[in-house]
Amino acid sequence: MGKVLCFIYEGMTDFEMTFACHLLKLFGEKELFTIAYDKESVSGTSGIKYLPDFTVNEVLNFNDVEALIIPGGWSSGDRKEIFTLIKKLHSEEKLLCAICAGPIYLAKAGILKGYSYTTTLERENLKNLGEMYDPFPRETYVDKGVIRDRNIITAKGNSFVDFGVEIFDAMNLFADDGEKIQCAKHYKGND
Repeated sequence: MGKVLCFIYEGMTDFEMTFACHLLKLFGEKELFTIAYDKESVSGTSGIKYLPDFTVNEVLNFNDVEALIIPGGWSSGDRKEIFTLIKKLHSEEKLLCAICAGPIYLAKAGILKGYSYTTTLERENLKNLGEMYDPFPRETYVDKGVIRDRNIITAKGNSFVDFGVEIFDAMNLFADDGEKIQCAKHYKGND
């Protein structure tokens, strides 16, 4: 069974990834592991503390990774190993999933060129957050809640249910489209 990695960092918006993790673990029976730059606990915006299973450097040599999930939030502590991991997984055509501000990691890794994507980060937000440049290829930006283009899934933060459903679907865990639609309706309270 392949591993699903969840990148955690101080100040991440943890609720944006927990629904996807819930679906994958409970119904998809996937192995989920949290990864961070160091083995120390990090706090999400909820105030909940998370202890990583592995460091990013430790998982660089894993050969059975199916997907990487990156929640939104804001971290000014970018380190090259996350970009190395993203590039490696992308070259292996593994599933890369990022929500809200999380797609900035994919953009900084240089893998969004030629891919449709979405993000909550507009150019103005980047300047307000102290970013010196806009790493996003804006010509392929799509203003939608969730975008799936080949092996990359991106979403706006308020689309966390659709984000989780799309990840589950991309891993071929629904029996059919009807089950996918019913799952989204159920968790949005529309059934």
